[in-house]
Amino acid sequence: MTCGRREFLWLLGASALASGGARGGAGTERGAKPLRGIFPIAHSPFTDADRLDIDALVRELHFADRAGVHGFVWPQLASEWSTLKPAERFSGAEAIAAAGKSLRPAIVIGVQAPDADGAVRYAQHAHKIGADAIISLPPPGETNPQALLAYYKRVGQATPLPFFLQAVGDMSVDLIAEIHHAAPNISYVKDEAGEPLFRIAELQRKSNGEIKVFTGSHGKTLIDEMRRGFSGSMPAMSFVDLYVTAWDAWHAGNQRQAMDAFSKAAMLITEVGPYGIEALKYILYLRGVFKTYQARSAPGRKPHSGLDENGKQTIRAMLDYLKPYLRA
Repeated sequence: MTCGRREFLWLLGASALASGGARGGAGTERGAKPLRGIFPIAHSPFTDADRLDIDALVRELHFADRAGVHGFVWPQLASEWSTLKPAERFSGAEAIAAAGKSLRPAIVIGVQAPDADGAVRYAQHAHKIGADAIISLPPPGETNPQALLAYYKRVGQATPLPFFLQAVGDMSVDLIAEIHHAAPNISYVKDEAGEPLFRIAELQRKSNGEIKVFTGSHGKTLIDEMRRGFSGSMPAMSFVDLYVTAWDAWHAGNQRQAMDAFSKAAMLITEVGPYGIEALKYILYLRGVFKTYQARSAPGRKPHSGLDENGKQTIRAMLDYLKPYLRA
């Protein structure tokens, strides 16, 4: 054996959960797949010529499926969505939706755009190709509550697909509830505005329990979130199998195993913080999913300071330590 008895028992439990873990929750309008659990944000792989690598994107979906995720989300902030050309977004979404039909994860397509017209086109395209749901950030730089209400109402009414609102900045609970009442298919929120731990009860109260709440931010408070009844989390993709084990164990009643699994994820959450997306892509490169780990710089932003050799060595050492706990 290459691992001790404790690690063997941990893996045995994780394997059982992978084949029969908790996947309950409301399904989509098409009755396809439940929208509950760990829904990682996929990264956008680029070739050495700086083109979107569609084959690697589909590989990432298969990696996520092997990891046991409940959903797959692309493109959002961690996907560098603002650097993607419309043709890249359309072709990437089509490839994901086609491959996802035979896999377990629910496919959630990001439709945000600088204006409602663009977002409507992406939303209608997502519906046409068979996505299970859509998600949208607010238009870049828009903070006016009435403008945000108009944007989400228009996009929400453009498709019957279940719709995740990604709340950022100063988006209030009252505004989110108002948007939900104006477009009832906007019944899921990825809440990264304010402190989600303290907003979930009010969100559910003001929507009569119709709004289901997810979080992001690397799932840093996942254990607390599960205790409070969050419907899911949208962490980054690179070590998502650790989040899945924690989620499945918790909802199977194995809280200690859940905390053990999440403690492994916490090690990497802390390490990748200073390096950003490049470090997350580097992990997928090391795990054989991506051929490169380059990141595009968003317009108007300075390039990241970069993943240096010390950072790479630390990440490699951590992954080597975590091998017994990884599923994919």
